[in-house]
Amino acid sequence: MYHVTQLPNGLRLATVEMPHMASVSLGIWAAVGSRCERESENGISHFLEHMLFKGTKRRTAAQISREVEGIGGYINACTSEEHTCYHARAHASQAAKLMDVLADMYLNPVFDRREITRERSVIKEEIAMTYDQPSQHVLELSDETLWPNQPLGRSIAGTERSLNRTRKRELAGFHSRHYVSGSTVVVAAGDIRHADLLHLAKRLAKRTPRGEQSGWFPAVQQQAKPEICLYTREMEQTQLALGFRTCSRHDPRRFALRLLNAVLGENMSSRLFQSIREEHGLAYSIYSTPNFYHDTGSLTIAAGLDTSNTQKALALTVTELRRLREKAPTAGELRRARDYLIGQLELSLESTENQMNWVAEQLLGFGKIIPPDQIKDRLHEVRPGDLRRAAHDFFQSNRLCLSLVSPLKSSRHLRKWLEF
Repeated sequence: MYHVTQLPNGLRLATVEMPHMASVSLGIWAAVGSRCERESENGISHFLEHMLFKGTKRRTAAQISREVEGIGGYINACTSEEHTCYHARAHASQAAKLMDVLADMYLNPVFDRREITRERSVIKEEIAMTYDQPSQHVLELSDETLWPNQPLGRSIAGTERSLNRTRKRELAGFHSRHYVSGSTVVVAAGDIRHADLLHLAKRLAKRTPRGEQSGWFPAVQQQAKPEICLYTREMEQTQLALGFRTCSRHDPRRFALRLLNAVLGENMSSRLFQSIREEHGLAYSIYSTPNFYHDTGSLTIAAGLDTSNTQKALALTVTELRRLREKAPTAGELRRARDYLIGQLELSLESTENQMNWVAEQLLGFGKIIPPDQIKDRLHEVRPGDLRRAAHDFFQSNRLCLSLVSPLKSSRHLRKWLEF
């Protein structure tokens, strides 16, 4: 059962009551991410997330982790393009401890200069780790190519140059501007009542500075033809990402697109997996995934394969895309895709942490909770022709970007496969 309370200052508190569970997952979310950053601030949302673990006015960095882990709990955080989340999980009897620690981090970071210097080095290593994983690096290149020279296309972690510019003044200023009441959502899921959450969050609600949620920099889409980004490096494989700009999370076509993605490449029975891996043996990893943002979205196909097979795999992939544009999936394919998505949704919501994430993302993304049953109903409304129309709308040359991390010295020979 879902409960939501919005306080006079705009701060929202939500509870998913799951009395059959022994644990509780608690998250404090801020509606701020890399899309809120100017170019000179690139990476500051993520840097700030790190710094909130480095000590408060009441706790050292070590005490933050010890207090939660000392009760058998777990604490972590994440930053995305549009949100930042600080979350913890423990036995439900420890909910007050989790709230105390998370609220202290959220409200009272100290931004010690020595800790900033150390953490800057840590984040640089995190960035280096991404570059050392070509399967991750190619996804960052894909976003950069889909949305060039704008926040949505920049790395969430930032760059070495932008990190070097970020100091105490910038971190403290960004925190004071964005960690405000209208931007804050607190969600608890598990063996906890809504009344208990309201009581536990009193101090947080009272002390969070009053303010309105900041906006995101809009996505700019100015593309007339397919774009290719090649990052050449010596390695065994070629990692490729074929990205299409699609629709926002508010677009009603998103349900057809989710189903289209399931047919195309979301699992082992999908068309791409069966063609690229099972029939032709070209890749170990081949998948597609959609992302939905406030005003735009993407569908990305990613694969890792022998460089000599790049052209063949790309040709087979484009063949499947054309097939979906020209002919709707069968009723059986649609049924399997729908049953898969609904089944995955139901399985994921057995977890207190996933329930907490679900509710927070709904409140931040839509301003309300969309019940899972409503999502299921919308999926059931989709017909095979809707998938073909979505493929026709989005699988277009002027929406397409190919990114590669590869030993290839040139990508010129691949361009012919990108015309639809």
